[in-house]
Amino acid sequence: MILLLTPPMVQVNAPYAATPLLAGFLRDEKIPFAQADLSLGLALRLFSPAGLAELRGALQGRKKLPKTARIFLAQFDAFQRAVTPAVRFLQTHDPATSHRVAQPGFLPGGWRLEQAGNDLHPLFGQCGTHDRATHLASLFLDEITDVVRDTVDPRFALSRYAETLAQSLPSLDPLLDELNRETPLTRWLEELTDDAMRGREPRVVAITCPFPGTLLGAFRVARRVKALAPVAKVALGGGYPSTELRELADPRVFDYFDAVVLDDGRAPLLDLWQGRAPATSFTRENGRVVFHPGGRVPPSPPPRPDFTGLPLGDYLSLVEIPNPMHRLWSDACWLKLPLANGCYWRKCAFCDTSLPHIRDCAQPGAGRAVENLFELHAETGKTAFHFTDEALSPKLLSEISNELIARGSPFTWWGNVRFERGFTNGLAQRMAAAGCVAVSGGLECANDRLLALMRKGVTLRTARSALRAFAGAGIMAHAYLMYGFPTQTLREIRGALEFLRQCFAEGVVQSAYWHRFTLTAHSPVLANPGAFGVQPCEEPLQGPRFARNTVRHVVKDADGLDAIGESLHRATYNYMLGAGLDLPVKEWFNENVQ
Repeated sequence: MILLLTPPMVQVNAPYAATPLLAGFLRDEKIPFAQADLSLGLALRLFSPAGLAELRGALQGRKKLPKTARIFLAQFDAFQRAVTPAVRFLQTHDPATSHRVAQPGFLPGGWRLEQAGNDLHPLFGQCGTHDRATHLASLFLDEITDVVRDTVDPRFALSRYAETLAQSLPSLDPLLDELNRETPLTRWLEELTDDAMRGREPRVVAITCPFPGTLLGAFRVARRVKALAPVAKVALGGGYPSTELRELADPRVFDYFDAVVLDDGRAPLLDLWQGRAPATSFTRENGRVVFHPGGRVPPSPPPRPDFTGLPLGDYLSLVEIPNPMHRLWSDACWLKLPLANGCYWRKCAFCDTSLPHIRDCAQPGAGRAVENLFELHAETGKTAFHFTDEALSPKLLSEISNELIARGSPFTWWGNVRFERGFTNGLAQRMAAAGCVAVSGGLECANDRLLALMRKGVTLRTARSALRAFAGAGIMAHAYLMYGFPTQTLREIRGALEFLRQCFAEGVVQSAYWHRFTLTAHSPVLANPGAFGVQPCEEPLQGPRFARNTVRHVVKDADGLDAIGESLHRATYNYMLGAGLDLPVKEWFNENVQ
């Protein structure tokens, strides 16, 4: 059999899409499989009476403890008593518990809950008991996470693990050093890996690594698998290696993995199962790293996911920010799946458009896509879907909406789009009738000059028109924005924030987030830096390369960008709570960025 594993940490409200997609492929190929979400397992081990007891044991006897740990120890009995009902409530096993969780005094009065207390009434009012309880219970789990981060493992976070360590890590040395650290979490992860392997003799163990925040966990899991099953072939795949490890040259990686798989993992997984050198993968031969390119495979739509073996009822619905759009990422068990492969636009200059997962687009027929949803509903009982596509095209969404309406859609869904002219009032109304409740999309620098420079293919006029169409249909919108793009001026950044403020004030955007521009190795900007006024300045690498993605480049007034980012995040956080919309945007900026 093939064992598919998700390492910590990814969001704990739903399974990440990778292993269910591979499981669907293996199902269609009649290959036996099992899958386990060790990210969820680690969270549930921490958020348990036994986990809290072990955490307390690791803290006792320490002379200097941060405030978070002192409060935890002083109220330990209250923390331990409350953790099981809070988790069961967030798993929706016991919804009536909301009345107790929302009562003052049921949860220990920690630092996050104390700070939130005075703000909850205007957010939830008299009748929002369930939402208020969900928010409080989420903050309670965040407080436990704070204790872990502030004491036993400074790299731990609930949706990522050692993320900054893994981002564009040219040398493997820091990660190998970190692997030598032992904490209660590392021990629990070994035990969870043991549980996943128990009673099974997998021929192949495939570990997905979608983000930098799962790399450390992936190496720890692989090391344990190797100790338990030395003859099994262990493969690393997913978004992180497909983006960051394309120049891999360090043979030490293969002390943990037999293969590092790039791009679509279906064909390499089949090769490993059949005992062949896996295509589009790195292996080690005679002490050297070797790449096996394989033949070019025409892109095809993704298979229907298979969630067999994943405990869908155990995932945690978290509401850490009481914003109706922003909470969709963490609240409720949305089944994550892509409808298509690749991006139908694939022209944005900042994006990794040269990589197959962006470049090679294949969209399904609407009939087949909708049939997949009904089959998933029959298999799981779930009716909520998060489409994880790079961007859903208006044409595909039009066809799927028509098909869903014709079949009487019982589904609720959302996904990523481009705010382009194809999203008309009529299409937005049909999407809403088919079950769409929200969309996310990039406004990027929210400036027409820069949108044209980065070849985004939208203007502020078309974006606002699309946003108004969605709002008119009752569909919420989240906007991604960017600052620090080459040649962007402070005046243009302020103008972008003003555009966003207007969108919030008009009610056409409900949530937003600012990203700082990063120059990546696979983007059109790096392929032609002179056209964008960029000067790359990578330092020579000492020793064999591990990862490469983010490329250093000359940034004018980098410290100023840090301050600008703080201002943008502060303003947007307030906008998401309905505050500060009447302030001039210049009021959000510190004096040193005026």
